[in-house]
Amino acid sequence: MITRDPQAFLAVARGMAPDFGPATARAAFLVTPEGFARAEQSALDNRYMAAAGGYHCEAALAEHRALQRALAADLPVFAFPGDPATPDAVFPNNVFATARPDARVDPHGRLRLVVGRMRHPVRRGEADRADIRGFFRALAGTGEIDLSQQPHPCELTGSMVVDRARGLGYCGLSERCDETGARLVHEAFGLRATLVFDLAPGEYHANVVLAVLAGRAVLVSPAGFADPVIAEAIAGFYAPHVVRLRAGQQAAFAGNAIALAPGRAWMSQAAADSLDHGQRQVLATAGFALGQVPLAAIEAGGGSLRCCVAEVF
Repeated sequence: MITRDPQAFLAVARGMAPDFGPATARAAFLVTPEGFARAEQSALDNRYMAAAGGYHCEAALAEHRALQRALAADLPVFAFPGDPATPDAVFPNNVFATARPDARVDPHGRLRLVVGRMRHPVRRGEADRADIRGFFRALAGTGEIDLSQQPHPCELTGSMVVDRARGLGYCGLSERCDETGARLVHEAFGLRATLVFDLAPGEYHANVVLAVLAGRAVLVSPAGFADPVIAEAIAGFYAPHVVRLRAGQQAAFAGNAIALAPGRAWMSQAAADSLDHGQRQVLATAGFALGQVPLAAIEAGGGSLRCCVAEVF
C-alpha cells in the first residue's frame, strides 16, 4: 500500500506487528569526505549548506574518523574512500541502501543493495562506484536493484524514512524524490505500507525533519511538513515516545538521528545540545541513551550524522 491519505495509512499501520525484520542494522558503511567542498548543484535545493568558505576538508576528515570510531561501539562500521570528483559523497545513504531478503522482490531470497537516482548530476557519479557495488555483489552475495538509470529522482533514505521493524515508509516529496520515485523505493524495499507527503517549501529530505528510532520512538519537526497534520498523524502512531522539534532544533539537525542498536540514538553534538531536558527524558523513557559526535565541519555540507550512515541489514 502506498498512499497520501494518513488515515488510510494508519488504519493499515496499526495492524502491523514489529515482525518485518530487525529494527536496527547489523552493520553500516560510510564514505570518507575526501575533497570535501561545496557542490553548487546540490546547493540549489539544500538551504542547509554553508558558503564555500565554510568548508574545511581536514576538519571534516578528522570528524569522520571520530564518527566511525564512535558508531563502532554499536555495530561493525566500515568506510569506503571518498573522491574529490564527488565532493559531497560523504552522505551515501541517499545513494545506497539495503533491504532484507524478500522472495516477492528477489526469488533467490538475498539481501538487496538498492541504488538510488540522484537529482543532481554531480552526485550521480556516486551510484557508478564499482567498489561499493562490487563489495556487496562479490563478497556479500547481494542482489541489486538499480534505480539510478531511470528518470525519476529517488534519494533513498534521505527521502524515505523507514520503520524497519514494521516495514513502513514515510516519504517526503521534493525535488529530490517525486511520486514515481517514492513508489520505486517502496517496491525496492518491499515495504508493507508507505505514507507519501509533501515537504514544506525549502526542505529537501524527509530525514532532516523526521527520524524513526528502532520502531519505538520518533523525532519530528512539524514545520518541515507542508501539512503539519501529517506530522501529527505520524507522531500519534508512535505516542507517547515522541520528540517534537522546534525550528531551531531542526536547523541544528536534531531530526537527522538514527538508532544503530536497540538502546542508543545517535545525532551530532550540535543536535544533542539543542534538546531540552524533557525531550531527552522522552528518549530515555523509550529506552534510548543518547550518542553524540561533533560534526560541525561535516554539517557545512547540508547534512548530519544520519546522512553519513548507509545501513546494512
